[in-house]
Amino acid sequence: MTGIAVVRLKGAVKTKETVKDTFKLLGLRRVNSLIVVDSGDKSKMGMVNKVKDFVTWGEISEETENMLKEKKGEQRAYRLSPARGGLKSIKKTWPKGDIGYRGDKINDLIKKMI
Repeated sequence: MTGIAVVRLKGAVKTKETVKDTFKLLGLRRVNSLIVVDSGDKSKMGMVNKVKDFVTWGEISEETENMLKEKKGEQRAYRLSPARGGLKSIKKTWPKGDIGYRGDKINDLIKKMI
């Protein structure tokens, strides 16, 4: 089982109601919140694809996941701090910005936000 970390980076002002509902179903209710989903769960990955313009995601390592659970406890959705050092851009996709799929580089972002 490979875990996929999904971090919400943008708000939902002036967005479609279906996108807002998808955020609620995923549990990403606020900016800078994080969930870990199973990469084999096609329904969850379809929801991530629906909100792809508002989130960043990638494969979370066991080390980062353990650090997250140690500092924040066992939760469904984790509320994180804004990234230390800031983000590049929440309007451009990875690697020029911060939105979209970033692979294993998501671990660096999560460590900056814990």
